[in-house]
Amino acid sequence: MDKVMSNKKIIALYVIPSLLLVVTLIYIPIVMTGYYGLMEWDGVGKMSFIGLNHYAELLQDKLFWESVKHSFLLAVFSAISLLLYLAVSLVLSAPIRGTNFFRKVYLIPMLLSSVAIAQLWLKIFHPTSGVLNLMLSSLGVEQPPEWLSDTSIVLYAIFVPILWQYAGFYILIYYAALKNVPASLIESARIDGAGPLRLAMSIRIPLIAEVFKVTVVLAVVGSLKYFDLIYVMTGGGPNGASEVMASYMYRKAFRGYDFGYASAIAFFLLVICLVMTWLIRRATAAKDDIQYS
Repeated sequence: MDKVMSNKKIIALYVIPSLLLVVTLIYIPIVMTGYYGLMEWDGVGKMSFIGLNHYAELLQDKLFWESVKHSFLLAVFSAISLLLYLAVSLVLSAPIRGTNFFRKVYLIPMLLSSVAIAQLWLKIFHPTSGVLNLMLSSLGVEQPPEWLSDTSIVLYAIFVPILWQYAGFYILIYYAALKNVPASLIESARIDGAGPLRLAMSIRIPLIAEVFKVTVVLAVVGSLKYFDLIYVMTGGGPNGASEVMASYMYRKAFRGYDFGYASAIAFFLLVICLVMTWLIRRATAAKDDIQYS
């Protein structure tokens, strides 16, 4: 095996197909998106070069910056929700009766498509026959809110199914990481008199810090480019109150037939995601990694 892996031709034989696939499916589309952002194009006719005009227009587009604000709000909520997912994972990883059942329950949203989840929550948020408003009415609320029609609350209402959709994914990641913490460390801490809170804060959480950093990047970047559930539930409405960058890009491309401007938005979104990833990794960089055997 060492002789085979030291042969540069064999290494190239293994690497080149994957490299071609990555270049074709990832890097070339990125370059083409940046190129289309320099063009005036309706997606069908002839393209005309306009330079950085689309990017200059982005800087003055109030609707676009509203969508940027909404995307960052979702990213903040997603990052904060990770603490809740971590707390749930700590409970599920403890030797408590019944946790096996709840581990399966939390995975149910992962098995559903975004369209199915959107349809489910559309029924829940329905102003007259929805479960949520029926419960509020039974509690004495005379005029329950119209969750998806009120511009002041629609954005926060739609965050709920989004965070619910990915709860099982992050809980599963944290649960797997916590199960890899050596039992000997836990037993030693218990012998020394550490309680559940002390075990969590001093042993469990510090030892999965790297996993937590990865999930922060996943949650923030995923939120910045989120699209499908918002598009199905509200389409970015009402009056752009739930518009995010990806839905605004889609609307410009496939409703306004301005593929050049939509490409500029897509490229700008890519840059924002790269910058946020770099900032998060810099902010969470640790000088010394905790190691255990």
